[in-house]
Amino acid sequence: MNKTIIGKKVGMTQIFDEKGLVVPVTVIEAGPCTVTQVKSVETDGYNSIQLGFGEVKEKHVNKPIKGHFEKSKLALKKHLREFRVDSVENIKVGDEIKLDVFEQGDKIDVQGTTKGKGFQGVIKRHGQHRGPMGHGSMYHRRPGSMGSTSTPGRVFKGKNLPGHMGCETVTIQNLDVVRVDMDKNVILVKGSVPGAKGAILKIKKSVKSA
Repeated sequence: MNKTIIGKKVGMTQIFDEKGLVVPVTVIEAGPCTVTQVKSVETDGYNSIQLGFGEVKEKHVNKPIKGHFEKSKLALKKHLREFRVDSVENIKVGDEIKLDVFEQGDKIDVQGTTKGKGFQGVIKRHGQHRGPMGHGSMYHRRPGSMGSTSTPGRVFKGKNLPGHMGCETVTIQNLDVVRVDMDKNVILVKGSVPGAKGAILKIKKSVKSA
């Protein structure tokens, strides 16, 4: 079974386990998803499935995406994500994947886009320390030395500098599935996942779990 699905982050809360301990969990609305495309080694060089999630009006879809759904004769979906799989046997376009592919105790990897924090300096972006705050210091929150003069005469690659912070694709691995609610299409995952509320997430079986 290919344990993959698309979800939307609802927010965080806490529940109590069987021992009465508080468990912080992220609430994710996941599925149902429709298989909109199947790729195989013979046709594309690798095995993968493309899933569609969420309702969308036709006026909000561009022509290439509209043609993609017309070719497969499926209803339009707002979000499309591709998942690499080991095998595409017994999977066809139009199949529906529901939350029952996961169960309590499963280990999963969750991928999403982190919150954007705009243009930030080196102290916030890289955790560097500030300089002396006396008036004569004239060096408070700057990045630091940019290298020597004639040797090497350039800035080395990887130098921590100010820049755009956040909006990065991040995968959190080996998260525990605490609860699965099929009636509400909600999965509770222990700990935090990337992104703000409403962020779209790729959820799949953990690749590093024992």
